[in-house]
Amino acid sequence: MTEKEKMLAGELYDCGDPELMKIWYSGNNLIQKYNSLDYSNKPEQLKILDELLGSRGANTQITAPFFVDYGKFIFLGNNCEINMNCVFLDCNHITIGDNALIAPGVHIYTVTHPIKAAERFNKSVNKDFPFAISKTAPVKIGNNVWIGGGSILLPGVTIGDNVTIGTGSVVTKSIRSNVPAYGNPRRIVKEL
Repeated sequence: MTEKEKMLAGELYDCGDPELMKIWYSGNNLIQKYNSLDYSNKPEQLKILDELLGSRGANTQITAPFFVDYGKFIFLGNNCEINMNCVFLDCNHITIGDNALIAPGVHIYTVTHPIKAAERFNKSVNKDFPFAISKTAPVKIGNNVWIGGGSILLPGVTIGDNVTIGTGSVVTKSIRSNVPAYGNPRRIVKEL
């Protein structure tokens, strides 16, 4: 199994692997170009997004600056708006449904590191960069979701349809459809 296959399967993997580093450099070079474009240059923005992302639906809007690990593991539905200063660590799939509003400064993490330092600093896997041992889980966001500014979504969470996440929330567990949630860690406030 390659390190990329391990990464996407949620197994411990070496993120310093040459194949992964090649994808990482490509994604970060593209996002650097995207972030430096004139805001009115829509044709070039869309061209870069098509090369960067796994897929994007119609009417996708991403306001620079935007930051990714790879880019190619991000899948966006139709009518998605991602505001400035968002960070998507897409070491596994980040899937966002239709009509999603992602406010400024939202961070979506699919990657974590082992709790035990002995595993995190495993020199037998990578002698050059021994702390790069990681593990991932996908993040899925449903349709018609609004995620408030400064929120953080942790690896493995699923957010159902029609959910509102309050500003500054830390989402540590999945949220069913049709509820607002906020807090650190987030809590469901009421049924809609």
